[in-house]
Formats: sequence, C-alpha cells, structure tokens
Amino acid sequence: MFALVDCNSFYAACERLFRPDLQGRPVVVLSNNDGCIVAGSEEAKALGVKTGMPVHLARDLIARHKIAVFSSNYALYGDISQRVMATLETLVPQVEVYSIDEAFLDLSLMGEAELLPLAQQVRARVARWVGVPVCVGVAPTKVLAKLANHAAKRYPATGGTVVLTDPARREKLLALTPVSRVWGVGRRLMGRLEALGIETALDLARADSCMIRRRFSVVQERLVRELNGEPCLSLDTQPSPRQQVIHSRSFGEPVTTLPPVRQALSDFAFRAMESLRKESLYAGRVTVYLRTAPMGKPQQLFPNTLSAALSPATADTRVVVHQAQALLTRLWKQGYRYGKAGVILTDLRGRGQVQSGLFTSEQPAEPDSGARADALMAVLDTINQSGAGKVWLAGQGMQADQRSVWAMRRAHLSPAYTCRWSDLPVAR
Repeated sequence: MFALVDCNSFYAACERLFRPDLQGRPVVVLSNNDGCIVAGSEEAKALGVKTGMPVHLARDLIARHKIAVFSSNYALYGDISQRVMATLETLVPQVEVYSIDEAFLDLSLMGEAELLPLAQQVRARVARWVGVPVCVGVAPTKVLAKLANHAAKRYPATGGTVVLTDPARREKLLALTPVSRVWGVGRRLMGRLEALGIETALDLARADSCMIRRRFSVVQERLVRELNGEPCLSLDTQPSPRQQVIHSRSFGEPVTTLPPVRQALSDFAFRAMESLRKESLYAGRVTVYLRTAPMGKPQQLFPNTLSAALSPATADTRVVVHQAQALLTRLWKQGYRYGKAGVILTDLRGRGQVQSGLFTSEQPAEPDSGARADALMAVLDTINQSGAGKVWLAGQGMQADQRSVWAMRRAHLSPAYTCRWSDLPVAR
C-alpha cells in the first residue's frame, strides 16, 4: 500500500507562507530571467493563466486581476521542500522523495481502517508544522496512488484525501479519468492508445497486457498491471547515483565581450562543484557550452561545446574553474551576442573510486592536491553554508556591478525567509 503526498501549487504556497495578505489572491511564479510563467495558484489558473505562458502575453491579465508576481526563489522552495519531507518522515518508516513537491510513503504495515485517518493526519501535520497544503492519495500501487492524488485535488468533496482500496470506487475513478492523466502516458503514447480505442484509464486497465507489451513495451504492460492493483513499482528510498551535474543560466541580457562570460562560467563551475561535494563525489570530465542569444546574428555557433578529462578526478573547484576557462578560450568567437552558458560535470565517482595518474606531469596544474585540497574545499563549503560569511573566487567577479552584466533578471524576487539571516521575517 502506497500514499502519494503532493503539495498544492507548491511554488505559490511557498510565496504565501510569510505573506498572509496573499491568501485567496492569484499568484504566479516566473522562470529564470522572468521570461514565462512556470507555476500558479488555483486562483490564477481559474483566470486563464497557463504554465509556460510568456509574461508579455499575460501582462494584461496580470494587471486586470491584480495577480501577485514572483521571480523563482529556488533557495526558499528547496528549504520548504526539505521541511515537508522531514515532516513526512515523522509519520511513516519509509519515504521516497519523488520530486521537490511529491513523495511516496510506504503504508504496507498498516491495516485498511488506519489508511484514511493517517492520510488526514499527514495533511494536518504538514499544514501545521510547515504551512503548505497537500493532498494525499492512497492505493495498492504507485500508479493508482497518483490517480487517487489527482482525484483528491480535483474533487473538493474528498477533503484532500482519497483511499482507493474499494474495487468499485477504483473502477469508477478509472472510468472518469482520461488515459492522458495516467502516470507514464505521454502525448505520443496517448495518440497511439486512442487509435486502439483506449480513451480512459479504465480502458487501459481492461486491455490485454500481453497485447500492450507486444505493441508497445514492458513499461506499458506494467501500467496495465498497476492499474489493476498489481504492484510492479517498488518504493525507491535510495536514489540512484548521479550521472552528471549541470549548472547553466541564461544571461539577463546578451553579452558581447569575453570578461563577463568568464565571470559567469567561473560562477557556474563554482556552484556545480558545491553540488558535487554535497554528495561526496569527484568529477572526471568537465564540459563547457555557449549559446548565442535568440536575436543574435548569426543564430548559433557550431561546435558550441567542448569538454576535457580531469586526471585524476577531482572535487577541487579551482581545478575545474581553470579547465573551464581554458575550454571557454577555445570556444570564444568575437562578434556574437551570447545569451547562455553552462558547465557540465560527468564521469562522477566516489572518493574510493578515484585513481591516481601514472604520470604526474600529465595532471592539471593545481595549487594543492589530495588531502590538502579536500580540506580547503571543506573549509570553503563550511563558511558558505554557515551564514557566517561568503567566500568565492576572484574570477566570479569582485563587485556586484561586474556581475550584474550577466546575472539573471529577477525583478520580483521575494526574500529567502528561511535561508538567510538578513531575510528572517520580523513580527511587529
């Protein structure tokens, strides 16, 4: 038995946490550089606001209905997400964090009479301890738990909780659900299923699983089995090791000179290496890419990506920044308007998997190596995470006005209420 806990309009809910004046008011959250709408409250959606809508097309709607607009505040959203997941872990023995606002819970040890009270307790505790509204769907498979959660959101009479243990209730919900709402059915697969006369989730559940496997794949066969209450997907509490770390951003405005791009790339490499060290990993390869701005002329450079091996694999930010700058020098061409850059770390491995080079002269030039470099990076991370100060590389830009050339546009950014001492809310 599984439960899927999904936060309602999560980004908008995070913005409302410390803004009680926004309760009941439509709220939207914008993408990087404030380009388009990536999330909205239920009130905003009811007014016709859609995910992915460019901001310039929604300006009249925003002004007419006084919609509150926010730039993406990922530091705040990530912290609130961790608080939600920590709260869930106080109620059940196993939690699979599926996304920033979703988690599967293991309810296999609970009796049927305990399921609904627990689902209601989950909603109440998250609302009380964190302040974010959630809906809970409970079912014997993950796919059915997803559908139960969708029903809990769609039908107010459910009170935000749906338990699908009754076969008759399950069949009724499947008949009301379009096949496109089934977890794992994308647009292309939906068209192929509808061509076979499979239009609802109930149609898919009644389809012959062998035929589905023959026409599609074993993945779609598992969907049919899951819809019939046969669990094929287990709880995954140990996420798979990361295969890559990517840090990239669109620039706030097109850049035509090399120094700002060097600063941006140094900053991206710095952030990527911070993420890498959080998981105690080392990078064996670094890739750098550049893209011209959409209105640039000509439109795009080819090749616009270069990579280099890091031998031995490293967790030292200075080594990666040095190599990324060398790659940028080879990529750079004068006369273009650049709109985006990024750093990708691959060939990731744990500390015990790092193999030293046979010939030390072939290793990248680095100020320190081995244990000294690891110790230095640990001190750097501690300082930057403790709130006691901020340390960065000179290549990232010494002054704010230097960084503003390539920094993202975030004109509607809210305070990081729970992540920065200076942004702590004050009660009067």
